[in-house]
Amino acid sequence: MSRATQFSLSKLAIAISSCSLLLTANTHAQEEEIEKIEITGSHIKRTDLAGPSPVSSLSAADIANTGATDLIALFAKLPISGQGTFSTQANSSDDTANGGSSVSLRGLGADSTLILVNGRRVSVSPFAKGIDTAFVDINNIPVSAIKRVDILKDGASATYGSDAVAGVINIVLRDDIDGAEISAKIGGTADGGGGEDNLSIVWGNTTDKSNHTFILDYFSRDEVLYADRDYAKSSNQSALNPNDPFATDFRSSSGIPGTIALKSDPTNRIPDTFGADVCPAEDIVGTLCRYDYAPYMTMVPSTERFSFNYLGKYEINDSLRAFAELNGQNSKVTIKGAGSPSFNELFMDGDNVNHPFANMPEHEFFGQDLTMRRRMVDIGNRKKEVDSDYLRTVLGLKGEVGDWSWEAAYSYIKSKSVERGVDGFPNSRRVQEAIDNGSWDPFEPSKNSQQALDFIETTTTRVGKSTNRIWDAKISGPLMDISTGEVMVAIGVEHRKETISDNPDDQFLRGEVFGTEATQANGERDNTAVFAELAIPVMDNFEMQFAIRHEDYSDFGTTTDPKVSFLWSATEDVSLRGSWGTAFRAPSLAQLGLGRTDESPNLVDKLRCDAIGNINKACEPQEYTAIFEGNPDLGPEESQSYNLGLIYNVTENLDFSVDYYSYDIENIIDSDTQHLLNTKGLDSSVVQRIPTGIAGDPGEIVQIFDRFQNIGDLSTTGLDLDLKYRLPTEMGDFKFSYILNYVIDFKDERPDGQGGKRTNIAEGDFEQPQYRWTAGVDWSKDDMTAYLGINFIDSFKQQEAVQQDGMSDVDSMMTVDTSFNYHGIENTVFTVGVTNLLNEEPPFAYHDFMGFAVNVHSGQGRFAYLQASYKF
Repeated sequence: MSRATQFSLSKLAIAISSCSLLLTANTHAQEEEIEKIEITGSHIKRTDLAGPSPVSSLSAADIANTGATDLIALFAKLPISGQGTFSTQANSSDDTANGGSSVSLRGLGADSTLILVNGRRVSVSPFAKGIDTAFVDINNIPVSAIKRVDILKDGASATYGSDAVAGVINIVLRDDIDGAEISAKIGGTADGGGGEDNLSIVWGNTTDKSNHTFILDYFSRDEVLYADRDYAKSSNQSALNPNDPFATDFRSSSGIPGTIALKSDPTNRIPDTFGADVCPAEDIVGTLCRYDYAPYMTMVPSTERFSFNYLGKYEINDSLRAFAELNGQNSKVTIKGAGSPSFNELFMDGDNVNHPFANMPEHEFFGQDLTMRRRMVDIGNRKKEVDSDYLRTVLGLKGEVGDWSWEAAYSYIKSKSVERGVDGFPNSRRVQEAIDNGSWDPFEPSKNSQQALDFIETTTTRVGKSTNRIWDAKISGPLMDISTGEVMVAIGVEHRKETISDNPDDQFLRGEVFGTEATQANGERDNTAVFAELAIPVMDNFEMQFAIRHEDYSDFGTTTDPKVSFLWSATEDVSLRGSWGTAFRAPSLAQLGLGRTDESPNLVDKLRCDAIGNINKACEPQEYTAIFEGNPDLGPEESQSYNLGLIYNVTENLDFSVDYYSYDIENIIDSDTQHLLNTKGLDSSVVQRIPTGIAGDPGEIVQIFDRFQNIGDLSTTGLDLDLKYRLPTEMGDFKFSYILNYVIDFKDERPDGQGGKRTNIAEGDFEQPQYRWTAGVDWSKDDMTAYLGINFIDSFKQQEAVQQDGMSDVDSMMTVDTSFNYHGIENTVFTVGVTNLLNEEPPFAYHDFMGFAVNVHSGQGRFAYLQASYKF
């Protein structure tokens, strides 16, 4: 057992002991306490589960049916999940949020989807995704701890505040255990890598005065390399798909031993075919020595997580109760990548002792100062290790005063991550020093000593911390009686203090580490909110609900967001519901306080392509250096949304709901480096280039300067359909379900550079499938249950930057999941299951080396698992 794990167990023991002392004894659940409950989407307690807002709930059994071992595997299959949902898939040595996962409802962004745990906020990850997207890492919550997941599918800023633009995911934890349960699960993929082990222990007790629930969970997953998948094992997709004229060679222009160029004119270059170490003939393309980096990169990193959860309640008297929640996790993630690349950052003087042309006076490079594109394979492939700790503490009181219910709590949530580059990272200052003094020869790697390699290699460190301290209080109850019923009201206040810090070591800040990306961001803010809700039974079958929330930000002033909703039960079987509201999303602390950060996006230099054609692959996607900084002048995103739905219980066994939704968001915060390059690529203050000597050539890009802006507007409309049918037969009971999300319209508009707007993303564009659906059937008979599910993702266009006439779209993808459970042994359940039963490969996409859209499709392949649970 590692020292970190021992430390986590020690903290767990102390926490449990403290809570047991605080919440000793026992409580009983009086029937009147559950007569009115608070449902996701409202602070008003009610006697029924149906409210004016569209809410879908997934039980623990529903989650188990999907075969999901963690929450992102579940959310990635939800039809409502859209562009911006991300998992640990495609984590690489260039990623800025390794090990993190989050979901984007309706494709409006992970930072516009509010994640709650038991109805309360948590802290964001200290490492932003894509250097700017603040997100709650849902990997912090083990599946074994979940009672259910509620998904509120309309805007809820008036109820829960900023960030609830697209909707809310409320993760409700198990708190009602009386006894003990142990569960073990193992699984593996058909194509290699990705093996999983999961062990959870749950125990608790419930008495007249209190209940206590304890959950321990261990999860591990083996890495999956791109080399493990035939369609992604090489970055030379044109070689993997020889009959496809559009497939691209994505091999890096930084090879080993590399490409030699003149310092005065880096476009005057030749592959290194001199001396003992030469570029392999198969890697020479034109004037470049290329490198196939894909086999060495992780598609899914190896992961190990240890989690603990405690939930307790204690009845002080008949009208006063104390409660506590403790959730924590230690996570370790290992990410691998190919050796670090350099792109003309290193130089060799013409009189250097290791000059490759020192004995070739007839060569044009003789005695010339040189630069190079070189892959640092000789110091090893890159490896990062991320060690993260998550802690959430909630202490509170709740009770009743007459017919009124009240609750008050203090929450402290902290996330801390340490990312270390432990192998394959060079220090550019020391590399240049070793070149200059002759102790390291970049062009003859086989002759370099281990001492020289140790000198140029470094370890990197990046430390991030995010905290959230929250005081909240609310009270709800009947305001008055009218002829049609009780007018209900809820009033509350919340104060939050958020901090975030993300700091790489001094080497990064001095620009001495190449071959990786790291962010720097620091900030803090206070937020004070007051909110109120009013539910009025206008008629016996018609309810209206009003909500309003006023928030005061320490760095943005104030905002007030209202929401109006209704529920009309036209008949016993037919109901109509609707809502309208506004929302406000403040820029994240990372977007405001980001320090200078280097990114490496794949871009197409269209201006250069138009000028000189495809010389040296000028018209093809290439990796460029983009330098980002935060923007303290950013304004908030503001939006409004509405929803209109029908609920119809057709028969006792058949029911469905259909909802139409619409969102309009103004002043979205983003960057668009490709558009910046297209429109300002000849502006030297925006794009730095070096001349090539080719007639009409604007020059090769060295770096691009970019920052976040309130850059445009976004609107989307669509339909949600949820259909259920129950069929009891002599062969068993069947439950059929079908859930569909259909995007009628999606329009992400950006400036066109001429004072107007252009559509950046529309429905059906890259990674924006127009519809997604899942269909399933549950079967139960005697001691057996089974599930069969189908998941469908519509086709969509290839990325705009690579679109060519005759190029096919990214195909649709359908996968099948199935599981079988046997309950025939007392207190025991055995499960066998398979996700992606037919081992469907993700459809081909031309935009990047892996050959598929990693943010939409999974490369896991067939995954089979066995699980056993025992209660005692």
